[in-house]
Amino acid sequence: MPTGRQTVERRQLGLTLRRFRVQAGKTQQQAARSIGRDAARISQVETAKGSFNADELTTLLDFYEVSEAERQTVLELGVQARKRQRGRTYTDQLPHSFERLADLQADAKSIGFYDTGIVPGLAQSSDYARAVIAAFDGVWWETSAQEVENRLAFRMEQQRRVLEADKPKDISFVLTETALDQVVGSASVLRGQVLHLLQLSERPNVTVRVLSRSVPDNPLLGGGLIILDFGTAAPRIVFVPVLYGPSTYHDQEVDTGPMFRAFEAVEKLALAEESSRA
Repeated sequence: MPTGRQTVERRQLGLTLRRFRVQAGKTQQQAARSIGRDAARISQVETAKGSFNADELTTLLDFYEVSEAERQTVLELGVQARKRQRGRTYTDQLPHSFERLADLQADAKSIGFYDTGIVPGLAQSSDYARAVIAAFDGVWWETSAQEVENRLAFRMEQQRRVLEADKPKDISFVLTETALDQVVGSASVLRGQVLHLLQLSERPNVTVRVLSRSVPDNPLLGGGLIILDFGTAAPRIVFVPVLYGPSTYHDQEVDTGPMFRAFEAVEKLALAEESSRA
């Protein structure tokens, strides 16, 4: 099978299939036998260097015992991954897009987070995350206590996958000063969040920097992004979050280059680590 460009869609498909395979307790060899291929084919797709046809994908999902709801999403993702041409960006409009972003974060070697007025999700304490999610309940989805619990559990598990990875990732958080005085939940929750940031900053592979509201020339003013670097394994990706609706991925150097430079610029504009701790 010829090697294709490692697009976001192929990255998402490969990582999703790998997650299903691991959850099912199957090896690449066992998965390959189920579709009459060799293990190299499974590895190729899981690393986004190819894709499966619809029949292969259906058989593999049967083998992994994937639920019907998840199956439809993966089959549609397979369609996207097989496309030869698309625009410069990719907008993930399929259900549970946060799961595929989580897979990309777990696979990255280094991650940079910048946000305005709120602590990035991966740096949120449990109480802070609960308060953020509870504020969305009944607004962005129908009121559901179970939905709040499910989303909180997913966020805490994602923090574990990234922050407690076997191979530590280089993680950089840049947050605006306004995030440190924007009350979320209550003043007590905010105090707990600040303590959580201090604890995170003690990790040798994590940096937490604060961008003062008095600093001029912020190239990311009013925006937010997550930069994902996979080393030599795959091209860099930038995720641009939105408050509601589909979010956009960039995976072409003509776009990711300036976005990485913008993140590096806010890192330099932010306070040094010790000053940020203070």
